Amino acid sequence: MASTQGNALPRAKAARAPRQAVARRRRSYGMPGEGDTLVISIATTAALIALWFCATHFGWVKPLFLPSPGATFDAFVSAVKGNTQGDTPLAEHVELSVIRVIVAFLLAVVTAVPLGIAMGTSRIARGIADPLIEFYRPLPPLAYLPLVVIWLGIDESAKITLIFLACFAPLAMSAKAGVRSVAIEQINAARSLGATRWQLLRLVVLPAALPEILTGMRIAIGFGWTTLVAAEMVAATAGIGQMVLNASNFLRTDVVVMGILIIGALAYAFDMLMRRMERVLTPWKGRM
Repeated sequence: MASTQGNALPRAKAARAPRQAVARRRRSYGMPGEGDTLVISIATTAALIALWFCATHFGWVKPLFLPSPGATFDAFVSAVKGNTQGDTPLAEHVELSVIRVIVAFLLAVVTAVPLGIAMGTSRIARGIADPLIEFYRPLPPLAYLPLVVIWLGIDESAKITLIFLACFAPLAMSAKAGVRSVAIEQINAARSLGATRWQLLRLVVLPAALPEILTGMRIAIGFGWTTLVAAEMVAATAGIGQMVLNASNFLRTDVVVMGILIIGALAYAFDMLMRRMERVLTPWKGRM
């Protein structure tokens, strides 16, 4: 038992050593550490909330244009009880919106990442898919929203397709960029050891491209939340975006601000989850 504990301590110290080395290197360059960044973020958030309170409390901005934090919180409590337009509880709005974003995002991951890898490894695939993606990538979702409605109707498939298209392009482009950033020395070394094309892709190309792919996933899910309001304009009866749009028709800016804060909080939570996944899957990133 004692020997096991004695062996565990050196292993724990060895695991902490790279993180401590990175922290020392960041401090030597004058860069803030993770703890410093968290303190700055908390202070910035507190300052913005204080400015919001002062602007509404002292009448700098009329309540019609910017409701007070208290009014926004009251709107949140009322929405939780289902006392908003349509009498739909807030939990149902959030559930439907989260399902739409997650389904569209996962569909984009399983289709765009393989296509991006193919574009990075094959000139034929790149020549076919690259012009199409580059053509529609800058288009705002509202531009092709009428076409999506005409083609797919007004059910859930239209909403999910709109979010899917918003997530697809950044995922495909990041996967292609990650594959093309693989060092040729790594590929030549693997080939000299007799690696097959499949082994080269699985053991060399994919691990090297994974940081770019994960970054693309973070960007893509952000685009998904950005497109949510436009997607829920398509004859939706529930969803955070639909709740915000419905409240704007009645000049309920407290509900609008509350909905915006909820969308931002959900998007931030998903981004934190993606960051956690990035640290687990690519522990070497930022430590080289």
